[in-house]
Amino acid sequence: MSTGLLVVLALVLSILFGLPLFVIMGTLATICYLTVSGENMMVIIGDIFYAADKEILLAIPLFVLAGQIMTKGSISQRLINVAKAATAGIPGGMGLASILSCAVFAAISGSSPVTLIAIGSLMYPALLQGGYSKKLSMGVLSTGGTLGIIIPPSIPMIIFAIMAGVSVVDLFKAGIGPGIVLVTVLCGYMYYASPKNGESKFSLPDFLLHLKKGILSLLMPMIILGGIYSGFFTATESAAVAVVYAVIVEVFLHREVNPKKLLPVFAETAEMLGMLFLILILAVSLNKFMTLEQLQQQMVD
Repeated sequence: MSTGLLVVLALVLSILFGLPLFVIMGTLATICYLTVSGENMMVIIGDIFYAADKEILLAIPLFVLAGQIMTKGSISQRLINVAKAATAGIPGGMGLASILSCAVFAAISGSSPVTLIAIGSLMYPALLQGGYSKKLSMGVLSTGGTLGIIIPPSIPMIIFAIMAGVSVVDLFKAGIGPGIVLVTVLCGYMYYASPKNGESKFSLPDFLLHLKKGILSLLMPMIILGGIYSGFFTATESAAVAVVYAVIVEVFLHREVNPKKLLPVFAETAEMLGMLFLILILAVSLNKFMTLEQLQQQMVD
């Protein structure tokens, strides 16, 4: 059996036994370097510093922090109100509003879990009240939440860029087309599968009212993505802009978040990211070993 298959087998078995991922990655990297390559621990330490020194790594905590701040505030509710007003009168309008809200919030936060929490916690009761079954309600919100994986600025894309050494901006550009296709397909399905039990009629004054209240929320993805694609700022700088924008809008303009409540948000974000960063930098070391030893090619052969 090749070394590559042994590494994959050890990885799968360790996960099945419920071992923490950072322990799995660190142990496998150490064993592989010491037994196969004959290197010492300094190689792994060097890989850790190499991974931690990447500037793009800062984008992950900043985007997560921006999403957490918006979850505590009213940006998600304002996005939902705009989407509901825009789809009023259309069969399955509540389902369409759920998908569109998830898509826009994903373009702000870059995180699937944050999108699901922010939109799902508000839309799930509304969907049930609108006659949607529990299965369909949970299905549309769970699926809509996953749009954060493909719609830029996607945190998984940032992680992939770090691991593969490719341009994160190019990955963001590549995610636009598939993101639009997924949103279109999901909206089409919700139009077909949603209960046709008398959606509220479209009202232009109501739509304009919610649009006025939610304009700052809608501007956020335009500023973030527009700044990245125009070259005005990098992906990391766009994450910092997202945090500053979220704080200004939620604390000073919407006044939905008390400045004193920001400290718990910072703590929650740090706790969430502590394990992720440890897994990431150890995975970089293991990935480097597999590349140097050409284990992927061995598995193909």
